[in-house]
Amino acid sequence: MQTTRNRPTDYLPFSLYATGGIILLLVAIIFRPFTIIKAGERGVVMNFGKVQNTVLDEGIHPIVPIVTSVKRLSVRVQKNDFQSDAASKDLQKVTTEIAVNWHIDPAQVNKIYQQVGDQEQIVTGIITPAVSEVLKAATAKKTAEEIITKRTALKEEIDNALKTRLAAYGIIVDDVSLVNFGFSPEFTKAIESKQIAEQEAKQAEYIALKASKEAQGEVNRAKGQAEAQRLLRENLTPQILQKQAIEKWDGRFPQVMGGNNALPFINITPQNPPSQPNR
Repeated sequence: MQTTRNRPTDYLPFSLYATGGIILLLVAIIFRPFTIIKAGERGVVMNFGKVQNTVLDEGIHPIVPIVTSVKRLSVRVQKNDFQSDAASKDLQKVTTEIAVNWHIDPAQVNKIYQQVGDQEQIVTGIITPAVSEVLKAATAKKTAEEIITKRTALKEEIDNALKTRLAAYGIIVDDVSLVNFGFSPEFTKAIESKQIAEQEAKQAEYIALKASKEAQGEVNRAKGQAEAQRLLRENLTPQILQKQAIEKWDGRFPQVMGGNNALPFINITPQNPPSQPNR
């Protein structure tokens, strides 16, 4: 019986395949012929540093290593706070704190990156100067008092102006919030004094109105009583008096003391007073 032995050359193809697979895996790890775009991001494709028209959506995408690179930009809503000093229509210094919610237009990510840059450059180079200019233009149209009392109208004006200005750069403004207004200490004190004076004037007006109504009520009551007495005098006849006296009589005669005897007394006919006894 002849025994066959495996020769070293029988293992050569397997070794080559294994080595080739390892090399390919290392190349894939090092050069990464694909890119992954996470949720809320878009990818800007660049060939040798030149921005392409293609915008990569969320997911995994094949690329050509070395030749192609991808810059990821967030398209989620972001919030930035700004503070700007301006002058009102009546030349009062106004410090405005504002919060802006914004995001990059996903369809224009490549153009925005090409013209402006990443998120930090967008905020410092585009949004910050736009907010400052819009705030100064809006507050200059209103007095300091109007800025306080017409806050909603001012907010709407700033909101619309920012949306129009930043839309040209592919930046979408979702909302603008006026956080706070600050004025000079002298103006703040003047506003407080005015508010106190207005409250005191309203209180004095209320007291005067209340006193006037109370006085009018007393006059009306007095007129009512006088009218009631007049009607009573006009309609009160001896017959009515006699009738009322009889209705209220409890059956006992009142006693009138005269001389040594107590005599019952009642005037049945008041129009004829009782005759005096002869002396």
